[in-house]
Amino acid sequence: MARKTYSEEFRRDAVELYRSTPAATVSGIASDLGIMDTTLSNWLKAAGVPIRGQSRPRPQAPSGDETPEQELARLRARVRDLEDSERKLNTERDILRAAAKYFAGETNW
Repeated sequence: MARKTYSEEFRRDAVELYRSTPAATVSGIASDLGIMDTTLSNWLKAAGVPIRGQSRPRPQAPSGDETPEQELARLRARVRDLEDSERKLNTERDILRAAAKYFAGETNW
């Protein structure tokens, strides 16, 4: 099997995606980008980015006896998760746009 070569820009973008998404895991980002998790781990180590453990636990579903403070904390956590997800999707979109532009320039039709 041939070894894949990734551009330096793709590597930087992948590392930045992991760095900017606090709830993400190495395997999650790697699978989203279509690369091996060990490859991403190596790029993170080379960039000096510490690899996090599992993502933070998800808040439980709301219960009927929730105090206003608990509800506020739960909703803030949900907003934080949604913002993290949006940031990750925007970064992935930008990476895919750059990759499409790169590969469109390689075609010799």
